Amino acid sequence: MAAPTVDAPKGAKLNLYGGWKAAWPFLLPSFIGFLIFFFIPTMRGIYLSFTDWNLLANRGEWVGGANYERLVDDPLFWNAVRVTAWYVFLNILSQTAFAILIAVAMDRLTKSSVIRSIIMLPYLIPNVVVALIFVWLLNSNLGIIADLFSVFGIDSNYFAGPRAVIPTIAGINTWRHMGYTALLIFAGLQTIPKSLYEAGALDGASEWQMMKRITIPLLRPVLALVLVITMIGSFQVFDTVQVATGGFGGRPGGPGDASRVIYVYIYELAFVRNEAGRSSAIAVVLLLTLMVITFFQLKLLRANESDLA
Repeated sequence: MAAPTVDAPKGAKLNLYGGWKAAWPFLLPSFIGFLIFFFIPTMRGIYLSFTDWNLLANRGEWVGGANYERLVDDPLFWNAVRVTAWYVFLNILSQTAFAILIAVAMDRLTKSSVIRSIIMLPYLIPNVVVALIFVWLLNSNLGIIADLFSVFGIDSNYFAGPRAVIPTIAGINTWRHMGYTALLIFAGLQTIPKSLYEAGALDGASEWQMMKRITIPLLRPVLALVLVITMIGSFQVFDTVQVATGGFGGRPGGPGDASRVIYVYIYELAFVRNEAGRSSAIAVVLLLTLMVITFFQLKLLRANESDLA
């Protein structure tokens, strides 16, 4: 195909492929923000991971890979990895499942902007506020939800029970984020031709069969994006754990080490034990882990391909 031509006044010089000069003024604010708030802190964190940095003294000595070697024999680190992995599994599973159901229900039953706004409301509440609300609601002495569950004989020891604390926190964050995730999936559903569902209905396919054979396969690029966002956010959980497990005289990360996720452990090392070097090493390991997982996630899910093409 021949390259497109553009008519111009005689003597005028056109630079159709030199638009970078015009784009830079618009890109510069974002680029500066990227440097200041991401790139420079990341590079400094990598440097600190090779030192025994003291935050109070604001200095440290170069120790090479000693901080990384200590992680191998650190039981608290591996406990944090196990706890975080369990939380990530529960959060992704529940959040994605509920989000798909809500998105499909909105698409098939109503596309009201009012309904979408209501579904989005929990996401607009800060994590700290959500955690505080559920600390009160699930409190065994004062909580309405705890009283309701106790009628059915369900244990109300949500944040103090080693087995219940992570599922409870996963449930809280699922409630807050599933509306936002559902809207992302809902947007993807709008790209699926309605004729496919009409053909499926004529062939006698049930709603579940159409979801399994039409909706889920054609939503793969959107689901890949959703899974990557949810996975990264799940690994970075901190404020909900810090507030929920520390409420009413508890200890963040408790009971014991049952809810000490990686970010809580990083915080403790840096700001409680004043071991910024070790905490930075864990942060670097987490960064590399997330990069690898995201890469393979996108590859396995073929995020850049669509069955609609």
